Amino acid sequence: MAMTFGEYADAFVDAAVKAGRWRGAKTEARWRNLLENHAKPIRAKTLASVKTKDVINVLNPIWGDKQETAEKLREAIERVLDAAKVEGHRAGDNPAAWRGNLEHVLHKPNELVTAEHHAALPHVEAPAFMKHLAEVKGVSARALELCILTACRSGEVRFAVWTEFDLEKKTWLIPAIRMKSGKEHRVPLAEQAIKLLESMRQKSVNEFVFPGVRDKKPLSDASLGKALQAAGGGAYTVHGFRSTFRDWATEVAHAPREIAEAALAHVVGDAVERSYARSDALERRRALMQEWAAHCCGLL
Repeated sequence: MAMTFGEYADAFVDAAVKAGRWRGAKTEARWRNLLENHAKPIRAKTLASVKTKDVINVLNPIWGDKQETAEKLREAIERVLDAAKVEGHRAGDNPAAWRGNLEHVLHKPNELVTAEHHAALPHVEAPAFMKHLAEVKGVSARALELCILTACRSGEVRFAVWTEFDLEKKTWLIPAIRMKSGKEHRVPLAEQAIKLLESMRQKSVNEFVFPGVRDKKPLSDASLGKALQAAGGGAYTVHGFRSTFRDWATEVAHAPREIAEAALAHVVGDAVERSYARSDALERRRALMQEWAAHCCGLL
């Protein structure tokens, strides 16, 4: 008997939880809510029978009203159907795919399209900003500095623990459970980042590189934003510095696309292309990140 979307979706979530694929209970709860409640109209349909019109019917009631939920729902359905195809339960194009498919019939509200782009500091202003940031005291400011120097996400830095770092080899290994991609990520550390980490180690009070104010707790998500404001960057976002780096890598460093994307831990290319990407290009990224750090510190 053919498996239904609901049966497969539940098994998909169960397998992800068992494998430690997600970072916490909140992520699991969100996936279950999306696939059990919001995707209820297609749960009884067989995997092979789910069509684009079915996905549209699921999304329409909340599209434009609960936009963030609607987009996460679309992505969850797409992921489940992709997995089902790999395991031979269906064939053909994914009816939940956005590009070349749903984008033609489900239009995002203008204000939400704009909100997708995190306000980013122009890369030419990075040296002046970093100078102001260096004058801001506190652990949060130092965490923001490492975010910028490594082009990493806030959560990757805030939850960093000392065992992830090899300062002699100038490398930081972020575990898969804390990565958006679900895969561990090696980060080459520039000399400026090493100096910052050595300074933090001298003040270490627990396992966290950037400890929060509460005992054995990491920094809060809002703390880096406060440091950003204190340094005069209130018009921008912490996440936006990843865009700052990406623009600099393209416009100034002229870095190959795959190297710049690898530095951001982005998945590049289709499944076939990725299957041939045997290396994470650590040393090529190391040179790029050292050049970025030198730019940020006004040395270029």
